[in-house]
Amino acid sequence: MPAPINPFKAALKEGRFQLGLWLALGSPYAAEIACGSGYDWLLIDGEHGPSDMPLMSAQIGAVAKSGSHPIVRPPMGDAWLIKQLLDQGAQTFLIPMVETVEQARALVRAVRYPPHGIRGVGAGLGRASNFGRVSDYLASANDEVCLLLQIESRAALDNLDEIAALEGVDGLFIGPSDLAADMGFLGKPGSAPVRDAIEAAFERIHSHGKARGIMTVDMDEAREYRALGADFMAIGTDVTSLVRALDGLRREFLGEAPAGGKTAGY
Repeated sequence: MPAPINPFKAALKEGRFQLGLWLALGSPYAAEIACGSGYDWLLIDGEHGPSDMPLMSAQIGAVAKSGSHPIVRPPMGDAWLIKQLLDQGAQTFLIPMVETVEQARALVRAVRYPPHGIRGVGAGLGRASNFGRVSDYLASANDEVCLLLQIESRAALDNLDEIAALEGVDGLFIGPSDLAADMGFLGKPGSAPVRDAIEAAFERIHSHGKARGIMTVDMDEAREYRALGADFMAIGTDVTSLVRALDGLRREFLGEAPAGGKTAGY
């Protein structure tokens, strides 16, 4: 029996757009609720959300049993942390703040078993191999890992072509908020120079045959990014959705006008 098929990776290979949602509450219960909303993937956020390894593991377990695919964003791209998440059943990773091809090459090795990488052989103790019940896990696990790297600085844009050309990188994700900040537009990811940089990055990523990803909580921006060719995209977070729903419920009862303004992407 081989490792479980990664449906998200398969969809990207087939050119099927994948719609997602951010999980930043750090709650397995909230993750289970989100599973019922029909998103193709749910991002378990360990970078900004309050999730440690046990909480991320519990959320992976909750999402993996649903029709949505769990993507994990660790707080950083350290091999030891990625190793633990792999053994807990994570197959798709979104790694933040990747700026060089050397970083990207190290991450490719971190998610693969020797001789192609440095992943430790211990998945029999974890969910990844159904606790040792998947007999051919070691021979097939590498093929089902999907590695997505975040491009969110000017330095990363400078090195984008080298990173995108690297074998083992499945997709590149533009982080609009951090990119905007690095370009001198803090809190303004919708600024024209930032949007132009994103459009140019999408074209370069596509030229290397890799998937293009992005996130926003603004519907107009989401439709623009999709029109620009986004292959996978998150259109909200559990946090912002909860805030909007709770604030909206109170305003509706009191007859208050909806709050204005836009929330930046992540």
